[in-house]
Amino acid sequence: MQIEQLIIRETDSVLDAMHKLDETGHTILFIAPEGVLQAVVTDSDVRRHILKGGKLDAPVKEMANYSPKSLPVEKRSEARGFMRRANISAVPLLDRAGRIEDVEFAGELDVDVAPRAKLPVVIMAGGLGTRLYPYTKILPKPLIPVGELPIIEHIIHRFTDVGCDEFTLVVNYKKNMIKSYFSDLEKDYNVDYADEDKPLGTGGGLSLLRGRIRETFFLTNCDILIDANFADILDQHRREGNSVTMVCAEKHFTIPYGVVETDGTNAVTAMREKPRMDFFTNTGMYVVEPDVIDLIEPDTPTPFTDVIEAVRARGGRVGMYRVPEESWLDMGQLEELENMRRRLEQRSQ
Repeated sequence: MQIEQLIIRETDSVLDAMHKLDETGHTILFIAPEGVLQAVVTDSDVRRHILKGGKLDAPVKEMANYSPKSLPVEKRSEARGFMRRANISAVPLLDRAGRIEDVEFAGELDVDVAPRAKLPVVIMAGGLGTRLYPYTKILPKPLIPVGELPIIEHIIHRFTDVGCDEFTLVVNYKKNMIKSYFSDLEKDYNVDYADEDKPLGTGGGLSLLRGRIRETFFLTNCDILIDANFADILDQHRREGNSVTMVCAEKHFTIPYGVVETDGTNAVTAMREKPRMDFFTNTGMYVVEPDVIDLIEPDTPTPFTDVIEAVRARGGRVGMYRVPEESWLDMGQLEELENMRRRLEQRSQ
């Protein structure tokens, strides 16, 4: 079901609301001009209105709740508990502008409201995965399971949910296992490959795609998951005229010690007890313009950070899209692998 089917105007009648509730089979409707949540109308609101002697031709704004409960989309994993505590059967998930991005229903299917961001997707899948040894002694990092699926399928599903269906994997280590996996997989998207003969890094690997990608594309590492509005990322990228947009996560770190500052003569000039550091970190996901590939030296190991500097050196704009820390899942290290599995399991409940 599309979200538009659950939208009602505040000037529509109570009878219109009754018909729409009956047609959708849901118990809630949203007043959301331009997609921005303003109020909700539930079947309980309709019953109370009628019991009070309200007219069926009255506008729904007379019975709507203009203080609706909602959650930021980044807190999707908290929706089930939130609904139980609030004793409600549905909660809209909002983007930063207050637009309804998705709806969680207690005991029901989610509404398919994900905005479209159909672009080619390049996944860097050729690394040795040394931080995940000994798992990667047996499996390439993209095929390491997180729950019932390998990490790369979780990544691909994030993109297919917003309309992406063309994927290019830059492969090297145990590449035949990766190719074999996808050749046997029943799927509704296309997977192509770029073979590295030697490790080229995130930037150098892109040089293999010169002439193959001619439009804006998503680029991601194969060990991260991002919970964000991909259409909003793309919209910001285009609005700001970026050559590259980096998806960056907010990080907050408290130093667990008292920090002492000196002037170089052993005299203490300041003391700060357990100071907090706030910063942004690169998640490993980007939106990239195709001409960026032309800046990369062929067959030369190059980190993507060097590519970014090359973009800036020629006057191109590199932008940042911010996501909360909890919206970034990273399985690059063993201790994070179980954390990712646990968080994905919570989100599926």
